Amino acid sequence: MRRNGNLLLGGILVALVVVAALVSFVWTPYNPVQVNAPDRLLGFSAQHLFGTDKFGRDVFSQILVGARTTLYVGVVAVGIAAVIGTPLGVLAAMAPRWLGEFVMRVNDLVLAFPALLLAIMFGAVFGADTLTAMVAIGIATIPSFARIARSGSLQVMSSEYVLAARAGGRSRSRIAWAHVLPNIGGLLIVQASVSFAIAVLAEAALSFLGFGTRPPTPSWGRMLQESQELLTAHPRLALVPGVAIALAVLGFNLLGDGLRDRLDPRLAARV
Repeated sequence: MRRNGNLLLGGILVALVVVAALVSFVWTPYNPVQVNAPDRLLGFSAQHLFGTDKFGRDVFSQILVGARTTLYVGVVAVGIAAVIGTPLGVLAAMAPRWLGEFVMRVNDLVLAFPALLLAIMFGAVFGADTLTAMVAIGIATIPSFARIARSGSLQVMSSEYVLAARAGGRSRSRIAWAHVLPNIGGLLIVQASVSFAIAVLAEAALSFLGFGTRPPTPSWGRMLQESQELLTAHPRLALVPGVAIALAVLGFNLLGDGLRDRLDPRLAARV
């Protein structure tokens, strides 16, 4: 850990986001959704650490609760992508060639739709809310997991111990559970960390555009959207959630890079 700066710094940043989300369940300095007109647009102070917004709501309390929304979206979106994409990738690697090619071509079609565009389409059809954004981001991330799982599975399937297992009469499903999945777990963990960062950024963008988390639930992206009209007079209203989003995305990206260096045997020796 000491020799891997990316893993250490990424872990610290991710831990800060997780701690903020957990703390918001039991404590916030003020009610993050309560409008308090007399206290609107207050600056940094001991009473309001990050000041207040145009409705008099405490910005620090909104940041804490917004971390909860961010992690919730990331966990569900990455969970959907991993649960569906990983079996598809393993299937494409172990199934007959024609079936594997069919799976990957369908995967390429899904990959052609950007996550934000897919989420906007879902929002227009099913209504814009957090669940719609999570499902759309998760579906758009499935191809990444499928490609990673297929690539890793092909490498594992060409190894000598898998050839010995096949010669011994083990079924494909048994080989997948006993040999393939354990050996591609590191790749999937790294992909999950990187996809989490993408999901955080996508949720913030969707909330900014009005297709994500609905008010009054705090969201970092919507905080940016609400600060537009006061950007010149009160830039802190955009700076605070913007820095929170940047640190969260940076943390998950660094964590993914560090895990890759740690879990890849070819890179671990250099760390």
